[in-house]
Amino acid sequence: MLQAINITMQYGQRKLFDKVNLRLDKGKRYGLIGANGAGKSTFLKILSGEIEQTEGEIWIEPGAKVGVLGQNQFAFEDFTLFDAVLWGNKRLFEAVKEKEKLYAEGDFSDDKVNERLGELEMICAEEDPTYEYDVNIEKILEELGFDSSIHQSKMSEITSSEKFKILLAQVLFPKPEILFLDEPTNNLDIKTIGWLEEKLKRHEGTMVVISHDRHFLNSVVTHILDVDFGTIREFTGNYDDWYIAANLIQKQMEMEREKKLSEKAQLENFIRRFSANASKAKQATSRQKQLDKIQIEDIKPSSRRDPSIVFKPKREIGNDCLMVEHVTFGYDDTPILKEFSLSVLKTDKIALIGQNGIGKTTLLKILMGELTPQSGSVKWGATVQTGYFPQDTTDVVQGEETLYEWLRAFDKKAELGEIRNCLGRMLFSGQEQEKPVGAISGGEKHRVMLSKLMLEGPNFLVLDEPNNHLDLEAIIALGEALYEYTGAVICVTHDRELIDAFANRIIELKPNNEIIDFRGSYEEYLEAHGE
Repeated sequence: MLQAINITMQYGQRKLFDKVNLRLDKGKRYGLIGANGAGKSTFLKILSGEIEQTEGEIWIEPGAKVGVLGQNQFAFEDFTLFDAVLWGNKRLFEAVKEKEKLYAEGDFSDDKVNERLGELEMICAEEDPTYEYDVNIEKILEELGFDSSIHQSKMSEITSSEKFKILLAQVLFPKPEILFLDEPTNNLDIKTIGWLEEKLKRHEGTMVVISHDRHFLNSVVTHILDVDFGTIREFTGNYDDWYIAANLIQKQMEMEREKKLSEKAQLENFIRRFSANASKAKQATSRQKQLDKIQIEDIKPSSRRDPSIVFKPKREIGNDCLMVEHVTFGYDDTPILKEFSLSVLKTDKIALIGQNGIGKTTLLKILMGELTPQSGSVKWGATVQTGYFPQDTTDVVQGEETLYEWLRAFDKKAELGEIRNCLGRMLFSGQEQEKPVGAISGGEKHRVMLSKLMLEGPNFLVLDEPNNHLDLEAIIALGEALYEYTGAVICVTHDRELIDAFANRIIELKPNNEIIDFRGSYEEYLEAHGE
């Protein structure tokens, strides 16, 4: 359905990829993976026609409908929720709106009006043969948690995360044969991610998706497109299948190179010893010909770099960690938390889950003293030293100081080498550590915050979606670090692989102030609650 032919993309002297050739077939769902900055989003934009490649061409099967997940959550503020979804099929949207206007205002004695209505009916029949577009839109909105009572509400009246759900509905509604999705799980809660997985697994055309959610990729994709080594390689299978295959290929390449280097050394040694010996000269010449045929290729360095995250408490945590008693908090007489109580043990590693807007971030802000409860209390143990990772690091990581100067402010006694080591563990090279913190990207700010936590050495981590903006390698490293961590943890995340990696207690905030507190892994939680 879709072909990339000799695609090269270059910015100045830097080539993201060179002469890429791919055929993307119907019925296959491709996960596009690679390190941050490797060119995933750029390649997806080239495929969708949003940007133009330096060389090569993209061929799309004539007549195939293409759907691209929108990234601007505020592009439809004056639309109703219903109309924003309908706009996903722009031809149908324009025909429906023009038809509605003519029926409301048109002069039916005018033949031109009637002719135009006939044309519009034909367009609607072509785009919606079953005449069920309204039923389908209402169904998808309700599946996403939007009650029928607000389908005619304006987009400007809903939250950012809800707007993103509408963009998802918008791209899925027309059922395009070719579907391009860049980070579709961002801003979604676990339940909605599960819904999206089931939708995408039933997609019958071609799909290319970028995601840093390993569980999502394993569930949805049938093939992997790996952006690395200046090219894009295709693998059959999901993310875990790719991981095994890619590591095996790398090992084979290394073994083959070592074998050739050993063979080369033996031949060179023979030639050196016997080239001047008349009786061995013929053999030496033969060995030289063998040597000339050996081509030892350098193994290209991967663009992937695995961070080394280690959270080591500077002080052992005592038995009394945290006691939250009867906390109530809300806005305008609407309680977000009501009579919430929680006791945390030193061995607890809690995943705090629940739908967006349910109060997870609010609870963490109350724990950290950023919000004051209307009633109730929060009591930390005398031995507790907290480390806090806020959901939005933009306002925290800012200023004109270099990265290491900014970190030093949080531990004046730390040696410069220790500070640089913490940054190095999060893949900031010596030169990158000289950047001003205010000039770095959102993803880099997240990595700086993780460096800060490593430097501070707290014994109780409070983390609000720390995996946002991290690539797959960093999320895996974070999961391993939290598993090895000897302190207590409360972490808000929608990444199920991350939850599986560290959590031994699941707390879910549900509507109507219902709370489920489950001791066990996330898989055990799902089994116990029939999810």
